Amino acid sequence: MPALAQQIAIELGKSSLPLNQYYTVSVRLQNQQLQEYTSFPEIEGFKKSNKYSSTKTIITGGTTTTILTITQNYAALDEGTYTLKPFMMKVNGQTLQSEGMVINVTEMQADVPQDANLPPNMILPEEQQVQPEQQAEFVDREDNAFLTVYTDKDEVFVGEGVNVALYFYLAEQDQRLLDFYDFVNQMNAILRQLKQSHVWEETFDFTEITPENVTVQGEPYLRFKLYEAVLYPIMAKPLTFPQLRLRMIKYKVAKNPTLLTQDRQEGYKTFFSRPREVQVKELPPHPLRDVVAVGDYRLQERLSQEVVPVNKTFNYVFQVEGTGNLDAIMPPNPTAPAGLEFYPPDVQQEVTRRAGTVMGSKRFAYTIIAREAGVYDMGRKMEWVYFNPSTAAYDTLRPTLQVHVTGAPDSDALVMSRDLGSFYKIIKNEDNTLVSVHLFNEIKRYTNIILLVLLGVSVFVFIKR
Repeated sequence: MPALAQQIAIELGKSSLPLNQYYTVSVRLQNQQLQEYTSFPEIEGFKKSNKYSSTKTIITGGTTTTILTITQNYAALDEGTYTLKPFMMKVNGQTLQSEGMVINVTEMQADVPQDANLPPNMILPEEQQVQPEQQAEFVDREDNAFLTVYTDKDEVFVGEGVNVALYFYLAEQDQRLLDFYDFVNQMNAILRQLKQSHVWEETFDFTEITPENVTVQGEPYLRFKLYEAVLYPIMAKPLTFPQLRLRMIKYKVAKNPTLLTQDRQEGYKTFFSRPREVQVKELPPHPLRDVVAVGDYRLQERLSQEVVPVNKTFNYVFQVEGTGNLDAIMPPNPTAPAGLEFYPPDVQQEVTRRAGTVMGSKRFAYTIIAREAGVYDMGRKMEWVYFNPSTAAYDTLRPTLQVHVTGAPDSDALVMSRDLGSFYKIIKNEDNTLVSVHLFNEIKRYTNIILLVLLGVSVFVFIKR
């Protein structure tokens, strides 16, 4: 009898047996109940027959040891030598490995009972046997699950963002009834139906589908987010989401489940979402209605210096922050007075997608040359108009900073104050010796003379030899 120190083990049958005797593979558990296990291996040249269990109790010195054995019978198809390849089984969460063995099947022997190859002292009650062709009865249980398209608004203005998400809800107690099926191909078809031709789309990227714990009408559910984006309509045309369909694996469950038979039977079920539509309204009349950005924004501004000498440059940053389509934000167009000269801004944009919202900032950094002395209010030089959908009104962001330009104008200093680029910065370090424009022609002439002399010498040496 094998040692009992190992709590879970795999036992193999005899390596040599007659054709009319079963070969066996068994799983033995010591002092624990069987909760779950994976399938027994397939053996080439054998066919799986019946499967059964037995329990053995040993009492030694007042200590009780219980051994539960699950055995799979294999019937050889013909005489010969066969190989049981190394295999693994998972029992109660523990992975077991077997090195396999060579099985020699000999000719039939008379008076050999089918149970001759069972482990010694094993009692096999008739009621514990599972006949090989016994079919379990499965029932189709009702599931609590649904597919839905979610939008956070039913009506938006042109340019206003609407959060759109596709969710699959599944009641916690029904987790074993459903599984995803052919997910990638199905989602590609669904995404094509969700796309809108007249919107700017900001998609939320996620690499895996993980369930969220939510409550629906007081009941615990798992919510799977399959798609999420913020859509910004660019024209007054409704956003239409058709009925979507998602095919899932639906399991029937065994009416009388046992540990020795399959407890689920695979099938399919298709879930449908309800069509949805989001109305899109035109913006109110305004001279800039077709070009303004739409969102909830605020202004952050910064001056590199508040006091600037005449003909010197300084930087002014006009930064728009908030919620909305940042790509639609255009730079403010400054009205340059006679005393300031503006250059096109450097633009920097940062976008954050979180909790169904797209937010961030867009930074416009202007380089300005102060030409004339004076006090300049930046709010009088530029402004930025946008439409706030929360208030359904237009609003304007105006700078509040001032710059003081001091000193008298100097035309030479004006030229020196401008950054002319890296090419002009190295002038002081370069050689300023004049070079004749005919230098290269003279070098070419002397080179040709040298080549002719070498050719003449080569001809003379050749003829001489």
